[in-house]
Amino acid sequence: MKKSILNSGPALAAAVLILAAGTVLATPAAPKAPAAAATVLEYKMPAGRSLTYQSKSEESQIMEVMGQSMDTSTTSTSTFAFQSKGLKDKNLLLGVTISDIAVSVTGPQGDMSPDMASVKGKSFDMVLSPLGSEVDVTGAEAISYAIAGESRNLSSGFKSFFPDLPGKPVKIGDTWPSTTAIEEKTGQMIIKIDLQYVHTLEGFETVDGVECARVAAQVTGTISGSGNQGGMDLTFAGTSKGKDIWFFAVKEGYFVKATSEATTEMSIDVAAAGMTIPVNQTSKSEVKLTGKQ
Repeated sequence: MKKSILNSGPALAAAVLILAAGTVLATPAAPKAPAAAATVLEYKMPAGRSLTYQSKSEESQIMEVMGQSMDTSTTSTSTFAFQSKGLKDKNLLLGVTISDIAVSVTGPQGDMSPDMASVKGKSFDMVLSPLGSEVDVTGAEAISYAIAGESRNLSSGFKSFFPDLPGKPVKIGDTWPSTTAIEEKTGQMIIKIDLQYVHTLEGFETVDGVECARVAAQVTGTISGSGNQGGMDLTFAGTSKGKDIWFFAVKEGYFVKATSEATTEMSIDVAAAGMTIPVNQTSKSEVKLTGKQ
């Protein structure tokens, strides 16, 4: 906080006279307010701890093809648990179990919802750093399902599940950056999403009786990719922006809940047909802790 000192001629003259007379008049300084304590945020998952989360998301996509608008809407819900298996090197080894999952997709061809029965009950191991970096989620790549005849897996959903922590003590108003790269492989197409976050510690709130740090994150991203569909080569390019609000249990060291909203503008270049297809997406999602042991 900057201080402003204002001096006037009469005041300065009076001060000189007082000093000349050997008399000093001093105003006691106001006591300084104690500096706000910095907070350290770190994931703490002692062996045996289990955290259960529920998530839900909604996405709307509009694609303009030869003057026609093609709308697709997707909703998904899932319940999954993270079971701590202790440390792996200096990181946390977590067992993940998919308790329930459902995906509904409606598009120009009608209902395209995948059958997720084979995914329910599946488990895999992942490695998480104390600062929230998903070090290894390759186990999720083996859990796959088919949508519109193309194979997908669960890895992308877990590559950016846990919010990234600052790695330094922070006070209210402090910010820190983080990045995430997600690669989606569907059939003969590969799409890469690079996300940049700027997190801000907004304050502290009590959530279900637990003191939590409230953090807001501004998110920007770029999309790139290529592939082949129907014998034609496709190239993808686009940008996205959004905002996340998430909560982290300060003393206990676990992720509590988050909400996200995002918009994406993308183009699909079809060189053989000499056309570019614009695509606009809006999405929102919510994740919350529903059980802990």
